[in-house]
Amino acid sequence: MKVVIAVDSFKGSMTSMEAGEAVKRGVLAAGPADVIVKPLADGGEGTTEALVTGLGGEFREVTVQGPLGVPVTARYGVLPDGKTAVMEMAEAAGIVLVPRDLLDPWHASTFGVGEMILDAVNAGYREFIMGIGGSATTEGGIGMLSALGFVFYDSNGRKLPPVFESLGKVARISAENVPDALLSCRFRVACDVENPLFGERGAVAVFGPQKGVKPSEIAEMDDCMRHYASIAESFSKKACADVPGAGAAGGLGFAFLNFLPSTELRSGIGIVLDAVGLEDAVRDADYVITGEGRLDGQTAMGKVPVGVARLAKQYGCTVLAFAGSIGDGAALCNAAGIDAYFPILRGITTLDAAMDPGTAQRNMALAVEQVFRLLHCERL
Repeated sequence: MKVVIAVDSFKGSMTSMEAGEAVKRGVLAAGPADVIVKPLADGGEGTTEALVTGLGGEFREVTVQGPLGVPVTARYGVLPDGKTAVMEMAEAAGIVLVPRDLLDPWHASTFGVGEMILDAVNAGYREFIMGIGGSATTEGGIGMLSALGFVFYDSNGRKLPPVFESLGKVARISAENVPDALLSCRFRVACDVENPLFGERGAVAVFGPQKGVKPSEIAEMDDCMRHYASIAESFSKKACADVPGAGAAGGLGFAFLNFLPSTELRSGIGIVLDAVGLEDAVRDADYVITGEGRLDGQTAMGKVPVGVARLAKQYGCTVLAFAGSIGDGAALCNAAGIDAYFPILRGITTLDAAMDPGTAQRNMALAVEQVFRLLHCERL
């Protein structure tokens, strides 16, 4: 019996690997099996932690410019292959780094994201997995690009600061300071939104208000973004502003696509599944185990467990899911590829008690053990 385990984190309770190892203990308590545990994440918060921990990588810290110019310590991961760095832009330009009353879309910058990338490039890394959710910025990536060596000039030949306030003034762009090593890098960008750069579904109109954009500013700022895109696309000879995801992270998706030579915007779960080699692992598996903290109708709409199930079903695997709780609409998960799902709670309890890491891991192992005892019976 071969069992492949790929469980999302139970937020506030178990990391992906902690949950996976608890599942493994339950499987082996029921009987002999060939068990493989893979880390899992959706490309958002926690992706770096899951991949680095699960794949045996290490973390690095670098001091960079925060979204409002104050230095912050940003952490990113490097994988054992010696060529891949895993980053979340929120480490350097996340909205969580800015108090709500200090949000400033005209001046918040992704400059620190570029500094993080350069740190990894200078250390020899050429493959990047980038999570771009949770930004405090709406500046089309001009900050990141400026840190990477692109220079933006106004009509008088003056160098512009790397903030949104400059977008409507850009007249010329130069790559004069971009290091040659950057041109050999490949970026896989986790992006689960389909918004274009500008327009009624663009970065300013849809995401700007949560970052401090006032309703009265939307039209003006969107015009600035449109102008910036026109100059940028003339510079690159590409047409990226309307690509789904270009408007992600305040236009950072556009910056990657338009300026960097090898960029792929994909769903976060797709990038993670590739990175951990899940497809190779499930090709000859009998059972694939997945799960998350709460399994409900939203899970069936394409969340992490369903991404695992769809891949596993390509190879005829039986897919089981375990969750901290089961919510309304969970039955939709069966049609989405999860053959059966099970809650791990063993009795009436408080939320705090259920989420205690030790209790959650024990409950997971015990629930899995009983299911696999039944499966062993059926194989006799």
